[in-house]
Amino acid sequence: MNKLACLLSVLLLISPLSSQAGWKDSIKELKDNAKESINDVKLSSKETHPPDEKTIVKGLKQALHQGVEKSIEQLGKKNGFLHDASVKIPMPKTLKKVDKGLRKLGQDKYADRFINTMNHAAEEAVPKTIDILLEALKAMTLKDAVNILKGEPDAATQYFKRTSSSSLRKTIKPIVVKATSAVGLTDVYKKMMKKAGYLAKYVDQDSLDIDQYITNKAIDGLFLKIAVEEKRIRKDPVARTTDILKEVFGN
Repeated sequence: MNKLACLLSVLLLISPLSSQAGWKDSIKELKDNAKESINDVKLSSKETHPPDEKTIVKGLKQALHQGVEKSIEQLGKKNGFLHDASVKIPMPKTLKKVDKGLRKLGQDKYADRFINTMNHAAEEAVPKTIDILLEALKAMTLKDAVNILKGEPDAATQYFKRTSSSSLRKTIKPIVVKATSAVGLTDVYKKMMKKAGYLAKYVDQDSLDIDQYITNKAIDGLFLKIAVEEKRIRKDPVARTTDILKEVFGN
């Protein structure tokens, strides 16, 4: 009986300790679960909470700055216009007959040289546009930013067109004039027209402003490339290279 009593006493002593240990484990588990739930709520709130106004403007400016720089880099490099079918500057409509006639006579090289020279002049001019576009970015208001964010895939590009087109033309044309002189466009044009022979009489050379034509096409190409970059940032998460871009466009 003494041995049995001792055994019972030992069991009674162990049982409360075991119960206490189990209770502590249960409390710890409840705390851990509560922490996880709180973290989940915080994460969910962060993911669904829209960015504030300041963040929206900053994010859009970052995105457009990135788009502008990349577009100018693409177009301003060697053969940036010439080797890109989407922006390549073609023969002016007023010279289509000359172009067609030269090619029929096997004088393609004169027409091609003229087209190449126009495109090289555009690639020389485009890098000088960055200051104008960045000034337009600085002037962007909250209203502009919200409209762009909620607008069409090219809403930012349309903003640039509204705010910068006039300044771009005034700035680019003198650069184009200088570039066309540097690449010898006038001489190339004269040689082409001389080879065109009687076809030249169908061209109103007094009304043909090649420098203005190149200017307009260069600006069109620039806006086209900016629109491509804008759409890419909107649709492709990989293109959002900063945290703020991820926050603004992710929402």
